[in-house]
Amino acid sequence: MSILKELQSKLPENAMISEVKFEGSEIVLYTKSKEFFRNSDGPIRSIVKELKKRLEVRPDLTITMDMEKTKKKINDIVPEGAGIKEIYFEPELGKVIIEAQKPGVIIGRNGETFKMIKNETCWLPKIERAPAINSDVVRAVRKLLHSEIDYRKKFLNKVGMKINSDIKETDEEWVRIAMLGSGRQVGRSSLLVQTPHSQILLDAGVDPSSDKKPAIELPEFDAEKIDAIILSHAHTDHSGFIPYFYENGYTGPLYCTPPTRDLMALLCLDYIDVMQKEGHSPPYGKKAVEKTLKHSIALNYGEVSDIAPNIRLTFQSAGHLLGSSLIHLHIGEGLHNILYTSDINYVNSKLFEPAYTNFQRIETMIIESTYGGSQNTLPPRIQAEKDMINIIDKTVKNGGKVLIPSFAVGRAQEIMAILDAHNIKTPVYMEGMLWDATAIHTAYPEYLSHYLQKSIFRYGKNPFISEIFHRVAPKERNDLIDSADPCVIIATSGMLNGGPVIEYLKGLAPNPKNTLMFVGYNAEGTLGSRIQKGWRDLPVYNQKTGRNTTIEIKMNIETIHGLSGHAGRNHLVNFVRNLRNKPDKVLVNHGEPKRCIELARDLHKMFKVETNAPKNYEIIRLK
Repeated sequence: MSILKELQSKLPENAMISEVKFEGSEIVLYTKSKEFFRNSDGPIRSIVKELKKRLEVRPDLTITMDMEKTKKKINDIVPEGAGIKEIYFEPELGKVIIEAQKPGVIIGRNGETFKMIKNETCWLPKIERAPAINSDVVRAVRKLLHSEIDYRKKFLNKVGMKINSDIKETDEEWVRIAMLGSGRQVGRSSLLVQTPHSQILLDAGVDPSSDKKPAIELPEFDAEKIDAIILSHAHTDHSGFIPYFYENGYTGPLYCTPPTRDLMALLCLDYIDVMQKEGHSPPYGKKAVEKTLKHSIALNYGEVSDIAPNIRLTFQSAGHLLGSSLIHLHIGEGLHNILYTSDINYVNSKLFEPAYTNFQRIETMIIESTYGGSQNTLPPRIQAEKDMINIIDKTVKNGGKVLIPSFAVGRAQEIMAILDAHNIKTPVYMEGMLWDATAIHTAYPEYLSHYLQKSIFRYGKNPFISEIFHRVAPKERNDLIDSADPCVIIATSGMLNGGPVIEYLKGLAPNPKNTLMFVGYNAEGTLGSRIQKGWRDLPVYNQKTGRNTTIEIKMNIETIHGLSGHAGRNHLVNFVRNLRNKPDKVLVNHGEPKRCIELARDLHKMFKVETNAPKNYEIIRLK
């Protein structure tokens, strides 16, 4: 390809390049020169600036130190306190992987320790954080990616060749979007971005209240023509259908952040498990989740990456969930810029800062409206936290238990951080998947708020490993329910549409001393929504008998508004107001019909921009 020829013509004579490969949007050079490998930063920096391509220099195996000697050398070089857990090699990539509890110690001030390892061993170090809580998911994902390294090297090269291929000129350039899901609904988020040269799928989730899939039957949709799938965050209403495509032959890339990748695996595997337990046939199997991971390309916030010959992708923090992202697409040479917010929060929470707003160009924005209705003003977060603590204190003093239905990812960890910050002494119990999700949070503290990062890195205080939190095995569930001791129980699912929370509800509902406390959104039609509307005799599916049983609810029902991971009405408006560059067109999605329509109407009045609240199956031309 012309780009590779141009690159090689600019390399210094001592480069001794043995192989040049694409890895997605990155170009990788393998060198037989120790001198060039050790001192390539200067020459490569100037080439990157000129070619506007990301380059990385790696060692040819002929110049690397023996693996056992390298392990010993690393242990000699790395200062005490790094907490090295494992050292292993990816010779196909010229890398040595160092997993440690404190990666910053290995990197060193100004990267001195990192450079020392690189220069003395001639391996390229890759530093990974070991979770503070042992995580089977993180371990399994890393092991899978490592075991498939030869396949991934070929796969990434194939992706890179496609990205850097020449595209045919057309008489007319255009951009349009197809609403495959989330049009005037909460759930099954999925949008297809199309240009004459590329097709990009943004999210592919399921409907939490009905398990409806995205509208892939649209004639515009052809999985074989998709260049890439981009996942904003891990919640199943955005990710739950993605493995279906890999089950059915799709072999293209999935772009997301590293924590989103791991959390997606956890939630999709749980989705399969829950469907099977409820007697339903899931749309894919566990092997499809593995295939999804095998084709994932992880990007960090602010990292600009080519994903098609005419599209560049940048993730920025959405403030909603660990690793959740605003998706910015730069199409063509300044032709059109799209911002897809997916789910956002625009307040300081215990876990995250508000969503990023400093975008240089946006022509079209697609914004959520979960709480976008004119009456959806949320109370201040400080007040919401006080209300939650007061309800817990009151219930505990009366000798009762507090049951909190929660999404395993995001809401549960926010509640944990709040309880730890308020120094409550009451024991808090959580079941398996909540614990697994929390373990993943401990592997990626750099994606948390600056406050938590400071607490963890500087003071060694991590709220997720506080002694008030206890893991509960399913076999211990009945003992916990029958115990006379007051406590807090956090259990999935957040909308009461399955999961362990149903079993806790059955056991705790008859006692008026207990409290059921909702801390998040309940979609229309879910059991949680019905309880909030006043239903007290509820039919619930019994797995043992295969029939519905009735639960009579006598426990107190409380709803805490203001702890949502979604922006409230005022915060959505403020997000738009504070964007560095105002969009020309705004599409409103991911909300109940009335809320989508009201937010679209009011954004049009406030900011004098074209707005629309498209329905599913609609096609909108953006350019």
